[in-house]
Amino acid sequence: MSRLLFLGQNIKKYRNKKQISQADLAEKLDLSTEYICRVERGQKYLSLRKLFELADILEIKVSALIDFD
Repeated sequence: MSRLLFLGQNIKKYRNKKQISQADLAEKLDLSTEYICRVERGQKYLSLRKLFELADILEIKVSALIDFD
């Protein structure tokens, strides 16, 4: 499985733990809901800046999102 897909799965896992919808996350990141959906499916990239913003929103470390073990 690709690292991009693992990243997307981690984003979805932590987003669900915080009970944040894709639409709410998209709004907070100033992205479209479709873009968030594609990120979670491993089809789109997030910029490093957006990755840091995402970690802040989810109240986790960036390292948790990119832990592929």
